[in-house]
Amino acid sequence: MDKHHSHHLLHLKSQDIHSVVLGPRNESWQVKLSDPATSIMTDFRENAFFTVDPDELIVDALEKMKHAGLRSAFVMDKNSEKLLGMITAYDIMGEKPLRYLQSTGLVKHTDIQVSDIMEHLRDMVLVDMDEVKVANVQDVLNVLQKCGRTHLPVVEAGEDKEIRLRGLFSTSKVLRLTEESREAAQRNS
Repeated sequence: MDKHHSHHLLHLKSQDIHSVVLGPRNESWQVKLSDPATSIMTDFRENAFFTVDPDELIVDALEKMKHAGLRSAFVMDKNSEKLLGMITAYDIMGEKPLRYLQSTGLVKHTDIQVSDIMEHLRDMVLVDMDEVKVANVQDVLNVLQKCGRTHLPVVEAGEDKEIRLRGLFSTSKVLRLTEESREAAQRNS
């Protein structure tokens, strides 16, 4: 390209005084089942991941999750970068606290700490980012339904060969974003 004739990729535009510009449509964002899996993954390179401390009370952890508009949190060791586990709003509001109280003899729900009912790393189901890169949305939906989890963390080996959290799939988000595609697939079958 001639340096004297540079082409602009973006063209600046002004509106005349009588033109009308409306706000964005309130359309729900949808994805196709054939879209790349990465299109529905919460990527921790772009989004902060939410953590709670293992010794935090579950009532406080739930309040923090609600305030952040989230249904899950990663439980991290306070003294290192190590992932200890994960806790979900479902864990806190479901049967786990009651079962824990019954097994320990504790009386109050408010005495339960995150570490008492969290899903420990050794029990977590994880998926590798290399597999996510070649998968589609339908693949993710199948895995979530097969494993029966509300959340599926994604891990990736870094340059240093250390395994790190890379992202997260949420069953509720996947179902919400694929609603139209799943309905169309059912109509066509």
